[in-house]
Order: sequence, then structure tokens, then C-alpha cells
Amino acid sequence: MPELPEVETVRRGLERLVLGERIKSVDVRVPKMIKTGCDDFVLALPGQSFQAIKRRGKYLLLELEEQVIISHLRMEGKYLLFPDQVPENKHFHVFFHLEDGSTLVYQDVRKFGTFDLLDKNQVDAFFIQKKIGPEPTKEDFKLATFERGVLTSKKLIKPLLLEQRLVAGLGNIYVDEVLWAAKVHPERQAGSLKKAEIKRLHDETIRILQLGIQKGGSTIRTYQNALGENGTMQNYLQVYGMTDQPCPHCKTAIQKIQVGGRGSHFCPKCQKR
Repeated sequence: MPELPEVETVRRGLERLVLGERIKSVDVRVPKMIKTGCDDFVLALPGQSFQAIKRRGKYLLLELEEQVIISHLRMEGKYLLFPDQVPENKHFHVFFHLEDGSTLVYQDVRKFGTFDLLDKNQVDAFFIQKKIGPEPTKEDFKLATFERGVLTSKKLIKPLLLEQRLVAGLGNIYVDEVLWAAKVHPERQAGSLKKAEIKRLHDETIRILQLGIQKGGSTIRTYQNALGENGTMQNYLQVYGMTDQPCPHCKTAIQKIQVGGRGSHFCPKCQKR
């Protein structure tokens, strides 16, 4: 699943490709993806242009003159731009035909991606309803608020971080990386963490997600950015996907267990339970 660095990389690619371009028509092949109604989506977009391409957590915000398209890529969603003819592909589901003759296509093998078309004044309420936490930046992600949320939770720390409520953007890959860097076992009860451990989680979340953005995201399985380019963050991962390989710190074999139904990689020596 694309996580924050991957979605941010897609955002930057779309900004380069379609910013300022006007929509001529829209074709939706899988109506269930349009959560606010397919007919309204198809009728409202023609004539509007892409004014800004933004991101909130793992969501893309395609801002038009009057409305905002909120796009969630889910497991395998991606955007492709074709300058003229669009090839046949059973995994192409939403087509934004642009006035310059090009077509922005949303591809999704599993059809899990979603689109919401909202008025601009509805966007804040959308993310409040989704309980999306602050962006993982020094400006937005406050240690005191994060600490309070962790210490008052009875959940295991990994599922808690995956919720998006305390901080936006962490998925399975980057949670494993953050927990390893902070020396916290994924099955620790959140409320049992010491303040020093919580501070390490806070600081490593910012550092690792910013590094992921800098490296263009992780190219794992089928992820590519909107320009068809691969990211390089997979070359900097320390524990995710490294089962039985030596821990970069202590050389103990990395283990993989299931935590909350998610495969979780950790070092049993560095991340004691």
C-alpha cells in the first residue's frame, strides 16, 4: 500500500503533469469507486481545471476551481498520463480527458481506490470525520499531544500507530522502520512506554517519513510514481522485508511476526518486549 512518502511523490508528479490543465470529460468504468456519486462526479468536473495538487496523510487532494477531488490510492492505485491514445487495459478505471488532448488515467488492479468530490468548505470536516492526525512535521506533530495519546491507550503500539489518529501517513513499512529505529517492540502496550521511548518514536517518525519523501518512496511490489519512475527508499530500509537477515545494529537475525494481522519485522535484541 502506498504510504505517505509514496503518496507525496505521486502528488509531486501530478503537480508537474496536470497543474493548470482543464478537464474536457470524465469516464468512470467502476462507479463504486466514486463514494459521493458517480453521476455527479462525471457531470461536475468538465470545464474545471486542476488548480493545485495537495496531500493530507495518505490522501491526494486534486483542487479544482469549485470543488476538490479527494483520492485514496488504497493498495495499488496509481495515476498515468497519456499524451494521445490510451492503450487498452482492464485495470484502467477512471479517465480524465483533458482539453490539451491528453488523458489522466487512474489504474487500480484491486479496485480498492476511492474518490470523493467535495465542496472546498467540506474538506476539513471530511478529515475530522476520518480522524486523521497531524502531518509528521516538526511544525504540526507536537510531542506533548502524541505522548498523551500514547500513554492513555490500551492498544499495542504498532496497531495504534497504524490508525492515523495520532499521526498521519504511517503504514506497515514505515511503522516497522520507526519502531526499530526507536528500539520499541511492535507488541509493546502503548501505555507502558517510557517518555524517552515515546520521544524517540516521535522524532524517528518525522525523520524516516521525510527520508522516504526525499528518496521518492519505496518501490516494493508494484509502486511507481505518477511519472512512471521507481523510488529508492527500499534501499534504505533497515528491517522491513529483512526476515532472517542481520540487524544493522547488533547482527541478530531479524524476525517476522503477526501483529494485529499485519506482518511485522523487528530485532528481538534491540526491540525487547
